[in-house]
Amino acid sequence: MQTMNTLSAGFWGSYFCVVALVMVGAVIAWLHGIHRVARNAAISAAASGLFVVAFLGWLPMEDMADKQRLLGQIAALTSTLLLYMLLFMLGHLRRQRVRRLARWVLALMAGAVVLAGTLLPAYQALVLGSLVACSLGVGAFGVVGYSALRGDRQTLVALGAVFFMLVALCGLCWMAIANWRVHWSWHAVSAVAATGYLVMIALAMWSRYSYLLELRRVVTYGPSYDPVTRMRSHAETGQMVGEVFYRATPEDEAATHGLIVISISNLYGLEKLHGRAAVNHALYMCATRIRRCVSGAVETGRLGEDGFLLLVRNLKDPRSLVKLARQLVSVLTRPVSLSTAADPVRDDPETLRWEAEVGIGLLAAARPRIRAASAVTMARAMSRTAWTFKSRIAWYDQTASRISELPADTA
Repeated sequence: MQTMNTLSAGFWGSYFCVVALVMVGAVIAWLHGIHRVARNAAISAAASGLFVVAFLGWLPMEDMADKQRLLGQIAALTSTLLLYMLLFMLGHLRRQRVRRLARWVLALMAGAVVLAGTLLPAYQALVLGSLVACSLGVGAFGVVGYSALRGDRQTLVALGAVFFMLVALCGLCWMAIANWRVHWSWHAVSAVAATGYLVMIALAMWSRYSYLLELRRVVTYGPSYDPVTRMRSHAETGQMVGEVFYRATPEDEAATHGLIVISISNLYGLEKLHGRAAVNHALYMCATRIRRCVSGAVETGRLGEDGFLLLVRNLKDPRSLVKLARQLVSVLTRPVSLSTAADPVRDDPETLRWEAEVGIGLLAAARPRIRAASAVTMARAMSRTAWTFKSRIAWYDQTASRISELPADTA
């Protein structure tokens, strides 16, 4: 077993404390019935901990050749496992065909490295396993980075996790290749990077854990308990609009308020075909996507069973309303996997590929000229008319005195 100075031991001690915390979190998630999250967190922590223990030279083996050969095999096995867990967590393996292909490819790769490690000299087996592990880390960084460049903000945490993992991989592999004759700074950088990787993974797992806990409550209670959308209910939305129009200050007497009404046309068919649980999940996902698009200045609420209302007080720039509407269309029409089972967090949920058929109505309402109820009714009518438009956005064309499709070049 290799020895290290006190400073290096302190860095690695903090890392193993984080491993223990992640394992405790996995146990808590398992007790709450979130088995997938618990299993993924436990496997990620255990695999990274095994890799660190092995590449610090703490395996109870006296023969150096056997130890080096085993290290190369551990590097290949743990890196492929961690890559698979990462792809699964990011949702790249939702389709069964893709998931099965990834399993076979990674299993064959790991098996080939293990077989080569038994045939090559011990030192070359260690180098081969280290190169494969680092190459998989670079590949994972490229995949996650590509997703982040496409605008998926949720992958930023995963991108940080992969970066830290790659730094820790390179540091640990080099220490083993150099027969652990390295400066203490190698231990410090590798330990900090390994700790950062686990912290980032824990954050991603917590996001998934809290999401599934809330989703369980959503599917159980339905619209009567509005964490379905975590927004105002229909009645509260009416009160919000009424307060804006009827209780304004004298300075806001002639203010213009922007209204965006979103109506979803295929919720009724979804309920008839797949049940209320699928509708609750669809509403939850739509509301989550809406919240990611809007800023703090935009107030949101439910509008009936199939709609949402967004209100911008004292609208200064109508172009911002148009920009937000186009962003909402782009985000809400993306496909989503819905759970059709009573318990959406079980190990093998019944899933459905679904796309929201949305229509958006835009209205800039001035207080002296239009009443609150009339403004909401008009915006809702425009959103339903927008179902027939290619852009899915409707506005009131004052020149033609009718509801029209928003032109693509509208400034």
